[in-house]
Amino acid sequence: MSGAGTDVAVLGAGMHPWGKWGRSFVTYGTVAARAALADAGLEWSDVGSIVGADTVRSGYPGYVAGATFAQALGWQGARVTSVYAACASGAQAIGTARAQILAGLADVVLVVGADAAPKGFFAPAGGDRPDDPDWLRFRVLGATNPAYFGLFARRRMAVYGDTQEDFALVKVKNAAAGALNPLARYRKAVTAEEVAASAVVADPLRLLDICATSDGAAALVLCSLDFARSRGVADPVRIRAVSTVTPTYPRTVLDLPDIATDSAVAVDPAGGSYRASIARAAYEEAGLGPEDLSLAEVYDLSTALELEWYEDIGLCGAGEGAKLVREGASALGGRIPVNASGGLASFGEAVPAQAIAQVCELTRQLRGTAAERQVPGARAGIAANQGLFGHGSAVIAVR
Repeated sequence: MSGAGTDVAVLGAGMHPWGKWGRSFVTYGTVAARAALADAGLEWSDVGSIVGADTVRSGYPGYVAGATFAQALGWQGARVTSVYAACASGAQAIGTARAQILAGLADVVLVVGADAAPKGFFAPAGGDRPDDPDWLRFRVLGATNPAYFGLFARRRMAVYGDTQEDFALVKVKNAAAGALNPLARYRKAVTAEEVAASAVVADPLRLLDICATSDGAAALVLCSLDFARSRGVADPVRIRAVSTVTPTYPRTVLDLPDIATDSAVAVDPAGGSYRASIARAAYEEAGLGPEDLSLAEVYDLSTALELEWYEDIGLCGAGEGAKLVREGASALGGRIPVNASGGLASFGEAVPAQAIAQVCELTRQLRGTAAERQVPGARAGIAANQGLFGHGSAVIAVR
């Protein structure tokens, strides 16, 4: 089943500002949840189910985030679910909430994701785990996330002719949007010269090419269309598709955190990349295509990776991402704005919250309430990212 028959309404969206605040993830998530409930015009007691996106960095409460947030808000008997899928946790939480609504298990579901990130770049959870590829790539290769980002960038330079100047333009674009977003951690425009002058982290990428790690939270109140209408909301923003697909065999492209690839000796590789398959599944479910989009939010872990996402979500052909950013097509005011929120360049990663935050931005844009960041006449948007270990993440919202 696809199209409007699988729609659920976004009745409320709320966030805790991103930054490094030194508090518990529970504090951030509770603030975001209450903001989403207020935006929806509902009380916590109106919620029939809560889905928490887990954080593995915050002790036992982070592993059972759904119950942790339910307790913080006050036990009231709601169903509870906790999900973990690394960077795709938020999309899985949204997908779970949507499934519960469509199954008739709850009219109103609260989705919450929050994180309290460590200083510096992410590392695996502690302990010796030789069967964990995330642990192995640090122990065997010393390969931090930025090492992979640098390899992706080098590949684009070698295959497509992208330049460091092209990568810098992505940061300039996203910083300009983030400067207009009161929830962003970094609210200062930067120049290409400032990007070039920042320290090299993983050649060819510099410090301003790579996103930070942040504290933050985001929440959504999702409900059935009948419930939205009962509250006087006749034309809500709607979630039309959630894609959480995994890769197909053989997987022939080196990807984070994999340090080896499947053999393609006996089986022909798929016709497109794994990330392209994430978006393709969402488009098929929504009955829409990239030509129908008004805007996109993508996971700009690095500037070069944002260019890759342009191609993966179908905004242009392979190798044409740099052309879009050079022309200004993906900037505010351009043909198809990407990361009108400011993206990770302006927020940093608060892992379980980010996919939810992307949908918060789509919601504001489709409502027409994004103020100076507003994309005129926005009617459809996609949020896309990818979690470790083959977790797809794409959400399509429409108005």
